[in-house]
Amino acid sequence: KKALKAFREFSDRKKKYKQQYQIFKERNSFSKIDIDATFMKMKEDHMMNGQLKPAYNVQIATNNQYVLAYDTFSNPTDFKTMIPFLTTIKESYFELPNYIVADAGYGSEENYQAILDDFERTPLITYTMYQKEQTKKYKQNPFITNNWKYNELTDSYTCPNNRELSFRNYSTRNDKQGFTKQLKMYECETCIDCPVRSLCT
Repeated sequence: KKALKAFREFSDRKKKYKQQYQIFKERNSFSKIDIDATFMKMKEDHMMNGQLKPAYNVQIATNNQYVLAYDTFSNPTDFKTMIPFLTTIKESYFELPNYIVADAGYGSEENYQAILDDFERTPLITYTMYQKEQTKKYKQNPFITNNWKYNELTDSYTCPNNRELSFRNYSTRNDKQGFTKQLKMYECETCIDCPVRSLCT
């Protein structure tokens, strides 16, 4: 009886989870009272406890403070709404302007590539790390790979311990949404007995 009860409970839970997965699909959550809403972190947090609330991500296109187009999304991250929003503007509102301007929240390789290749426009969007890269603390940190010395002739980097990282191979990676990234992989000649290995890796 105990085993049968456990099996039935498992079967019911499995059906329930399957239904829930079909509802939220690419999202990570949904509200039971409004299944199209996703739990998001709000800027207005009166309780100061980082509580998530069911909400929508509203995107607005403006020019000289006039609202020209809008759309609502269930995705809490802005950079994942840019491509579908630009598609909505193009199909339902007006021809896209020559320059697509947005803040750093929309900066991603996928968005830059889509704006240049698919929409044939020029993106004027700061990438996410731009502000941080301008700080003195970032520029003077020798363990950040962007600060390592690069040799264009040998296509290699030099680490803080003066060891060479030569080009190894190209790598292709896909993110959760299926976007393909092309990466160049570099490998150190050796990290054995390196006194700064823990700081570097």
